Amino acid sequence: MNITLSDKMHHFQTSIFNELSNYKKKKNQEGNEMIDLSVGSPDLPPAKYVIDELAKHVTHPGNYGYTLTGIDELHRTIATYYHNQYSVTVDPVNETLMVMGSQDGLVHLPMALTNPGDIILLPDPGYTAYDTGVALAGAAVYGMPLKEDNNFLPDLEAIPGEIREKAKLMILNFPGNPVPALATKKFFEQVVAFAKKHQIVVVHDFAYSEIYYEDKPVSFLSIKGAKEVGVEFNSFSKSFNLAGCRIGYIVGNPTVVAGLNRLKSNLDYGVFFPIQKAAIRALENSVSFSEELRAIYKRRRDILVSGLNALGWKVDTPSASMFIWAKVPKPFTSTEFVYRLMDETGIVVVPGNAFGEGGEGYVRIGLVQPEEVLKKAVAKLRSSILFSTTEVPITNQ
Repeated sequence: MNITLSDKMHHFQTSIFNELSNYKKKKNQEGNEMIDLSVGSPDLPPAKYVIDELAKHVTHPGNYGYTLTGIDELHRTIATYYHNQYSVTVDPVNETLMVMGSQDGLVHLPMALTNPGDIILLPDPGYTAYDTGVALAGAAVYGMPLKEDNNFLPDLEAIPGEIREKAKLMILNFPGNPVPALATKKFFEQVVAFAKKHQIVVVHDFAYSEIYYEDKPVSFLSIKGAKEVGVEFNSFSKSFNLAGCRIGYIVGNPTVVAGLNRLKSNLDYGVFFPIQKAAIRALENSVSFSEELRAIYKRRRDILVSGLNALGWKVDTPSASMFIWAKVPKPFTSTEFVYRLMDETGIVVVPGNAFGEGGEGYVRIGLVQPEEVLKKAVAKLRSSILFSTTEVPITNQ
């Protein structure tokens, strides 16, 4: 029997992350020690009180049924969290919805808002799941370059007029992945005005909202008029180390929320009840836990940034997120450098072009290993011939 895959599968090739993982396994089998700084999954556990809450409800026989769109208590807690954190009022009934991780919502929402051929504005470079959502919806991508000379913010004025008029959706992500940039209030005000003028729905991916080091990130919904044009996704994966539990949420425009709710009601039956209870506990105690988590990532950031700079690899100090976005030493391409790095040092990072054409010339480095491992990574780089035989960029400024 000749089995063929659908034409749609042409959009879903083997990802660079699988390729890196396979190459890392090969190097391990050859006896090489590998330090993986490629993945975006937290290596730290959730708070003990969150684990205890999960464990308590797992033992109850009545907690194993479908939960559909989420329990009311979770929606009320999300609304309280947004009020306390960002002075944003959201209706827990009509303006909040639980999803099975923010990626679940981000991938499916384009199907609820766009038709085949519609244009979706995406950051370039940007999180790979955005392209997946566009492909599933049958829509078309227009990439908004994130350039260093514009503080890695999209230049809305550079979007051609014909694209503006055809665009139905814009996805933004601040603090960003892979670029750990922060949006300003002024920029978001421009986005709201732009969206109203051109009738474009805005989706802000706020998954790294609690991982910042100096200035607190701006919630898109805190901007006047934002709820009229868009929504914000948030996640428990990065901020509360619950990545494997697959739970997140969307807040904002009630029409958009209702559209995703309608679609999701045909796709799944909700998140396990004990996980929702654990998520509630995480939100209720977010202040102290987030402060401790930020302190850990800040120490990691400082170890790696100072270590790389001391080697002559000048990288910017990220203000948020769990990543460093670093220029590739000349004369390598992003992919060439990543594989040379694995071969010569055993360190695994992600080539920037995995996130779009605009990422060429950069690599993404994750702060996803303990401090001692990061120090070891710096030592491996110091003893490598790689940096003595390449031209290291003077600065990323």
